[in-house]
Amino acid sequence: MKADFKIRRITHAGICVMLQICWLLPHSSTAQPVQTKGLKDYYKNYFPIGVAVSAQDLKDPREAALIISQFNSLTPENSMKMGPIHPEENRYNWKDADSIVAFAQAHGLRVRGHNLCWHEQTPKWMFKDENGNQVSKAVLLKRLKDHITAVVSRYKGKIYAWDVVNEAIDDDSTKFLRNSLWYRICGEDFIIKAFQYAHEADPNAVLFYNDYNTERPQKRERVYRLLKQLVDAGVPINAVGIQAHWSIYEPGQKELEETIRKFSSLGLKVQITELDISIYPWEKSRRSMRPGESDAYTPELEKKQADKYAEVFKIFRRYKSVITGVTFWNISDKHTWLDEYPVTGRKNYPLLFDQNLQPKKAYWQVVDFK
Repeated sequence: MKADFKIRRITHAGICVMLQICWLLPHSSTAQPVQTKGLKDYYKNYFPIGVAVSAQDLKDPREAALIISQFNSLTPENSMKMGPIHPEENRYNWKDADSIVAFAQAHGLRVRGHNLCWHEQTPKWMFKDENGNQVSKAVLLKRLKDHITAVVSRYKGKIYAWDVVNEAIDDDSTKFLRNSLWYRICGEDFIIKAFQYAHEADPNAVLFYNDYNTERPQKRERVYRLLKQLVDAGVPINAVGIQAHWSIYEPGQKELEETIRKFSSLGLKVQITELDISIYPWEKSRRSMRPGESDAYTPELEKKQADKYAEVFKIFRRYKSVITGVTFWNISDKHTWLDEYPVTGRKNYPLLFDQNLQPKKAYWQVVDFK
């Protein structure tokens, strides 16, 4: 029994090191040389480097090893969104969120909570009473408070930052706030209250407003307008998340720098919260692949992507005084949220690691501080 126990202790103690070695071994003839440093090490004097994960990702030994070796921050991709974590009024589903937080704590990784209030992935019960009628503003705000208090309190001291409100600005440049049920029932108060509830539940947490296409001038101005309103009103908002679902075609350097400068001028810290760089132009509406379209990852596209990654990371490093984190949205090209979205049947290759979890040309550009 003593010998068996000793073997198991050695296995447990050495497993992380063994996994980190395994993922670095060449898996193809084009594999790069064995690495001794990860993204987090290259950027240790700049900002944390994070990645969005699922609980399932952490069960794959190679993906777990890649996470441990490359990143020092985790974001639950879906597990903490309102629908998955609070599917029924009197039932929470903590399992996947708990497993991600436990993994992070076991390996010394920070955690960003994502997200507390969003117009998508909100369970239908949130807006309805027992008779199926739309609830009042008072009822909805009470439910929002109960949800935020329960979730933030559970992870107090384990999650350092929260995306409190997500994507509240309308895509239509002639409008301001998105015409969601949150807005139709509560007006702008749901945004203010969400930040207040989160701050009450964890006064030490860094609280973010998070949105996409913030580099486009018209949307940037409307996001800035919202942020300024919140800051001027004394709402407990600390930072803004630039989602960074970009492509090899945008944003330009000028637009990105202007966005960082404008948001940080309000005294808010900035994080790049959901970074990926698609090889296709940005689209939002779903569609099928058209005749003649291809999803081939050609050498030309690979170079353009590497150049764009080099460009944006050079800007990130330049603004390290206000940027407090950069998080990639998914681990590798093996699986990303952009596969099948917005184009059904199309593969995307938006990240730094390929489908075999090997670093791409873009990776080496990101860690080359020239």
